[in-house]
Amino acid sequence: MSDYFLIVDSIIALFRVDFTRRWELADRQQKLAQTLSRIIKIAEEFNVSVYMTNQGVELMFISDPKKPAGGHVLAHAVTISLSFRKGKGEQRVCKVFAAPNLPEGEAISF
Repeated sequence: MSDYFLIVDSIIALFRVDFTRRWELADRQQKLAQTLSRIIKIAEEFNVSVYMTNQGVELMFISDPKKPAGGHVLAHAVTISLSFRKGKGEQRVCKVFAAPNLPEGEAISF
């Protein structure tokens, strides 16, 4: 556990703005991978915990309609992957998708 942390709000947002056309996807993913690599190096070198938020993308005809933006590049760079959604009333639900110490699919509501 580190004493410091870095928060990156909506990691994919700038990449989605700068790379808007379908044929730019490979360039976007390459730049995203470079950025994530730098963030990981900073985290390891300075013992910093990194918390990133991301956007979801709704795709028709996909089994998971709220797939995270950023694809496999982003998925492979994170240790723990969570999804938050609004439940009934004031309730919020956190779903664990990937974590080394928690079972996948465990939902926690608070």
